[in-house]
Amino acid sequence: MNVPKLPLIMIEPAVRAALLEDLGRAGDVTSDSVIAPDVQARVAMVAREPGVAAGLDFCAVAFALIDPAIRFDPRLADGAPLEVGTVLADIAGPARGILTAERVALNYLGHLSGIATATAGIAEAIAHTKARIACTRKTTPGLRFAEKYAVRCGGGSNHRFGLDDAVLIKDNHIAIAGGVGVAMAAARRHAGHLVKIEIEVDTLAQLEEALAHAPDAVLLDNMAPPMLREAVAMIGARAIAEASGRITAETAPAIAETGVDLLSAGWLTHSARVLDIGLDFNG
Repeated sequence: MNVPKLPLIMIEPAVRAALLEDLGRAGDVTSDSVIAPDVQARVAMVAREPGVAAGLDFCAVAFALIDPAIRFDPRLADGAPLEVGTVLADIAGPARGILTAERVALNYLGHLSGIATATAGIAEAIAHTKARIACTRKTTPGLRFAEKYAVRCGGGSNHRFGLDDAVLIKDNHIAIAGGVGVAMAAARRHAGHLVKIEIEVDTLAQLEEALAHAPDAVLLDNMAPPMLREAVAMIGARAIAEASGRITAETAPAIAETGVDLLSAGWLTHSARVLDIGLDFNG
């Protein structure tokens, strides 16, 4: 998976904040007490289970910020498949610094690799269809850029990054505005010519009303596959068809086979299980 790297200027502030949180007011009192300042060490980051790598640059920045003398040598790139025992990176240098940066580095690597792995599971499950899997704005505060990057590493697509990316009219917008047509008409008046408009619908009647206002995309929420097929037929080529609700690697194939263009799942970024990656001491 050839995923463009994130600029280090985006990564550094997040990793710096995590390290400062961990160091607290007195630094790493354990490593400073137990390890002599001149001790050198060699360690390796090793996968304990299969998955997809994501977050290696976050690790590199963590070690470099703690001690520039630490050498971080990745053996693979983000997006690469992992098996049990795969070595992701070799690390060598001052032992104190390695141990101080270890937890922050592994926190990023395990979390982002977990997201990439979960995304890859769905992407593989729907590979026989035209549909793509996308994430949402259900992200960890402060880590949206990183979590959405991890989705790309797993072969997924990104939904909007923030409220200012596009108009997405959800059920509560519709209820408060007074209906699908009213909400769509208001969005059309307000949005600039480059701003796309998507609207969420729960029924085919809502979909019919929405299509009369030419949305760029329609979010078909919690529709069973038979209804999704009807919705896709109604939409035709007039808008992008996105399905959401109860999307897992098990349910995704039947949903994708209805002909939708996108499947979106919030749990990819807010609930994906951390991938088990450890740091092994080599001497």
